[in-house]
Amino acid sequence: MKSFFKNVLANIVAIVIMCVVFFFFFIMMLVFSSMGSDKSVEVKKNSVLTINLKTNIIDSPTEEETGIFNINNQNKNVLIYDAIEAINKAKTDDNIKGISIEADDLHAGITQIDDLRNAIQDFKKSGKFVYAYGNAVSQSSYYLGSVADQYYLNPSGMIELKGLATEVTFFKDFADKYGIGIEVIRHGKFKSAVEPFLRNDISPENREQLSTLLNDIWKNTSTRIATSRKIDTAQFRTVVDSLYGMIPELGLKHKLADKLIQKTEYDELIKSKLSLKEKDKLNKISLGKYIDSYSDDGKSGDKVAVLYASGSINNGDGYNDIYSDKYIKYIKELQENDKVKAVVLRINSPGGSANASDEILFELQQLKKKKPLVVSFGDYAASGGYYIAMAADKIYSEPNTLTGSIGVFGVIPYFKDLANKNGVRSDIVATNANSQYYSSLNGVSPYGVSMITRSVEGTYKRFVHFVTQNRKQTFEQIDSIGGGRVWSGTRAKQIGLVDELGTLNDAIKFAAQKAGLKSSYNVASFPKKMTAFEQIFNDLNEDEISAKIIKSKIGKANYEILNQITNEKLQSEVKMEMPYQIKID
Repeated sequence: MKSFFKNVLANIVAIVIMCVVFFFFFIMMLVFSSMGSDKSVEVKKNSVLTINLKTNIIDSPTEEETGIFNINNQNKNVLIYDAIEAINKAKTDDNIKGISIEADDLHAGITQIDDLRNAIQDFKKSGKFVYAYGNAVSQSSYYLGSVADQYYLNPSGMIELKGLATEVTFFKDFADKYGIGIEVIRHGKFKSAVEPFLRNDISPENREQLSTLLNDIWKNTSTRIATSRKIDTAQFRTVVDSLYGMIPELGLKHKLADKLIQKTEYDELIKSKLSLKEKDKLNKISLGKYIDSYSDDGKSGDKVAVLYASGSINNGDGYNDIYSDKYIKYIKELQENDKVKAVVLRINSPGGSANASDEILFELQQLKKKKPLVVSFGDYAASGGYYIAMAADKIYSEPNTLTGSIGVFGVIPYFKDLANKNGVRSDIVATNANSQYYSSLNGVSPYGVSMITRSVEGTYKRFVHFVTQNRKQTFEQIDSIGGGRVWSGTRAKQIGLVDELGTLNDAIKFAAQKAGLKSSYNVASFPKKMTAFEQIFNDLNEDEISAKIIKSKIGKANYEILNQITNEKLQSEVKMEMPYQIKID
């Protein structure tokens, strides 16, 4: 028996040692990997800047995921600001002779593609070429690629050019069938985030706003595609309605592509453009590597800080998304940093917690008292995302930004019928009249509903109050365009919800000008990118491991819906949040 326990103990010790050695080896691999990534990149003569499938365009450093769960991810994440700067630099770089767009499925948001497209359009003024090649091309990738001088398609390829549509999923019958009760309190007939729990179809108000929004965005994008490809507007509509891009020969016939060739032939075509010989190597450099090839020279000590606010807004402390405790810390640091002369708040958020949004807005208002604060909108600046912009001296939006959604709601699920059907009942002992105003089994008491309704109405009035102050309009004017309605950036400019249509770069230039800075200043990003080690130890958190495993299995969008239903903290909050996201897939 003694020898048995010795053997068991020896095996346990051996396993522990192996785990320690493996972990140490894993850490060392990351160290060497990060050391290797710091090597300088040489840009050779006759190089072609390439936007390919391994390029992920992200809006904020907090969107970068480099931990344990992404160790095999070979894609290069590039900040949209860095991508634009790289294209601008390539315009005057003698070693860069042109741009090749080779992304069948582009990982970027709609406003990011707009900015890339604008930068490439400007790049073409240099006289350098821009070519694009595709196999099975998504609509978003074609939107970018259509800016090229020439678009080449694989002979067995396709272009998924189809227009925009949205599909809304409804849960009312499902909830009724399985005995799940959902108490909904909202302000605003357009606050459609709660409709899936109340109806089985799209309300007239929601259909109106979705139709307007989709048509605004499609008008912007389709006009640019048709103009670049020199296709008549009526003909282009026929091409899209008929899905001609699905058939390569039809795509060629209707001017979506200039020639059907294989990828090897495409590379040879570029070599010929560069006057290279057959034995010469074609030097392609990815957007990410090109950015690594140069560094900021640090023109002066003065800085314009870009504070990225990307993702949902939450209470507490966290890195990914927007957490109030963390962002209050960032804002105070920027407020006290004498080298930071102005701040640009880059918002890419559908909103979230009303309380967290209010905390962040207050701190931004304090920051504004000390230095210029300019806001730039990305793909989304809705509900809480729009709310925190109300401290700005000036607001820039992209034409396709989903903007506004000035509205408030609360969703409280309960399971009384489901529990009763399965023989589960509860009884309550309490000290006060409303000690148990909410129960997951019995729902919300009538008095609880009335108080939550008052809270929602009070939060909405507070929301509109700050909007009236910033936009210099009356309560009635803002209320008439509020009610939870989402607008495109183009419409938001027309109705006064934003000041200018422009990019992040435009906002940075204005902030520098307002701060009295000349051409020599640095642009610093906040929050700083999390290191590989920090991301690893963050991943080791039990909740993070569970969340990332579930997210990887069911997808990010489905995970967010699940989290809304199952996370008790989220259930108890009054929300300022947009109901959906729009992608040009």
